[in-house]
Order: sequence, then structure tokens, then C-alpha cells
Amino acid sequence: MTKTSKGGASTRRRFLRTAAAGAAATVAAPTIALAQGPISMRWQSTWPAKDIFHEYALDYAKKVNDMTGGDLKIEVLPAGAVVPAFGLLDAVSKGTLDGGHGVLAYHYGKQNALALWGSGPGYAMDANMLLAWHRYGGGKELLEKLYASIGANVVSFPYGPMPTQPLGWYKKPMTKVEDFQGLKFRTVGISIDVFTGLGAAVNALPGGEIVSAMDRGLLDAAEFNNATSDRVLGFPDVSKICMLQSYHQNAEQFEILFNKTKFDALPEKMRAIIANAVDAAGQDMAWKAIDRYSRDYEELQTKDKVKFYKTPDTILQKQLEVFDQVAEKKSAENPLFKEIIESQLAFAKRATQWEQDTVVSRRMAYTHYFGPNAKKKS
Repeated sequence: MTKTSKGGASTRRRFLRTAAAGAAATVAAPTIALAQGPISMRWQSTWPAKDIFHEYALDYAKKVNDMTGGDLKIEVLPAGAVVPAFGLLDAVSKGTLDGGHGVLAYHYGKQNALALWGSGPGYAMDANMLLAWHRYGGGKELLEKLYASIGANVVSFPYGPMPTQPLGWYKKPMTKVEDFQGLKFRTVGISIDVFTGLGAAVNALPGGEIVSAMDRGLLDAAEFNNATSDRVLGFPDVSKICMLQSYHQNAEQFEILFNKTKFDALPEKMRAIIANAVDAAGQDMAWKAIDRYSRDYEELQTKDKVKFYKTPDTILQKQLEVFDQVAEKKSAENPLFKEIIESQLAFAKRATQWEQDTVVSRRMAYTHYFGPNAKKKS
């Protein structure tokens, strides 16, 4: 029994040594993988930290981080953390930032045709239809050509359709085109040319600087985007008059921007996740916007005592006429501008004809359920 016992002990010792070696190998393998770590990207948005637009940027980053299981970690900083809002394109192209979140109209000074992704009437398309043109009507290829024309080392994903933007915030209701004469006004993109054509003295400022400029009298009036952004940025503190409906930015969307060198170096699977997260975040953003903008629209009226007025048709019609003049002039100066305009017009003619003939006006249904003569619902 003694020999057997010693033999058994020896066998057990050999087994334990083998098991320990196997366990060590098992532990060592993931340790090596962890040492490589996730891929990290530092981004910046063009929005103040308190703006819902910065929240949209964070929402997109979270979707990518979650969908990659943490293999890609995007950190999003607010405007000004690394570069000014209007400096995003250069910073991403040069690799100072790995990516960012903004709008194409902010790159107007680099190549004016970039503003055609959202700065203008959209030829009767809304922002979702403009994104349809981008995806299926040739816009994607034209955007790549545009960025190549200015040597921008970026990959761009337009996403997130925005509702029609207000005409803006004023000291008094705007009743006629002549009211714009000499008005110190803030806007961006091709809208600079449109409001200049209406008679305004235009200054392009990023979102976080507008209210302080109005408060100091550097601006008489301004437009930014929506009820939630406008409220949180403090517009009701400097104006109690907001004009709704405009063609200056009838069909805008956001842009997710990557440094091309960094993006191309990512694994194919990760690039596919990024692209699909764009679509998912864009739709989620549209749903969130409906909820949040409608709530803040109510509170602007009830809590902040803001008066809203519909922009007169005479001003809307003049906007279209001025935009056409601006587009004709820039098309003569910039062949890419002309090519994009022609592409948008061809797609819009088909798409908007279908929409106008197919989609019922919801005004009648709204009046039926919520108008002054609607029956009270329990």
C-alpha cells in the first residue's frame, strides 16, 4: 500500500503540474490580447456640451462602442476642446482629431458646394429625401469628389435628417422683405448669400457664440436650428419673438467625419459596424428630435413666454428667388457646384412628384382632432 500510495501521489503531482501549465497558457492568451487593447479615437463635435446636438454625437459614439463590444472606443469632446467649431474639417483631415460630428455647411469656406447638403430649399425635398438622394441618387460619389477637390483626407457620413429650421429670433415680427434691410444677422452656409440678398448684414458664428453676440448688440437677430437647441442655448433670454418656417435650411442633416487614414486602417468588420451605426443613429436621432423638440416648443410658449409667428409667404417666395440667383452665380464659378445642383434637381423632380401625389396632407387630420371645433376627447 505504501508503494501504491507513493505512486498515486507521484501521479497526482504530475497531473497537477500539467494542469497548472495548461491553466497558465489559458490565462496568458487573453492577457496578450488585452495588452493590445481597444482602438481609441478622439473626436470633437461642433456643438456646446449642453446642446442636444452634442448629445446626438455622444449617442452615435455609444452605439459604435457598444456594437464593437468595446473594441473601438470613441471619445467625443465638445466644440472648442481641441479646435474651434469651424476648424473641425482641417483638424480631422490632418489627424489632429480622429473624427468629429457637425454639419457640412460649416465647411462652406473650404468649398461652397459642400453647403448644398442642407443649406437651401432642397428643391422641395425634406431632409430625409435629400439623404435618399445622397445614398441612391449620386450624392455620395459627388461628396467624395468634392472632398478630393480640396485635398481633404476624410471619410464623410451625412446622417440624421433635421426638421425645417425656423427663420430665426428677432426683436419684432418680420412682416415683409424690407424688414431685413441692414439687419445684423447670423446664419451659415449658402444661407449667408441668401440673407445677404434679402438685405441683411450677415455674420457667420458657431452655435455657442450666437446668444452672447445678440446680448451684446453685435447681432440684431439670428437663426440656429430647433426648439430644444435654441432653448438650452438661451435664445429666449435675448428675444421673445421667433419666426417659424423658412427655406434657408429646409433640408439639412448632420455629418459624421473620420480621418481617412485612420478609418481605412480599421478592420473591415469594424468599418461595416461604423457604417451601419450611422443609419441606426440617424433614425434614433429623428425619433428623439420629435419627442424633445415638441416638448421644448410647448415650454418655450408656456414657461419662457415666447411668441411664435409663421413667416409670411412673401418672404418665403423671395428666399426661393434669391437662392436661385445665388445658385446660378455659383454654378458659373464652380463646375462641381453646378454638377451637384443638376443631380439634386433631377432626383427631386421625380421624388417630390411622387411625394406630392401620394402623401396626404395631415393638416385636415390635425384640425379634426385638435382644432378649435374638435370634439373633446376623454
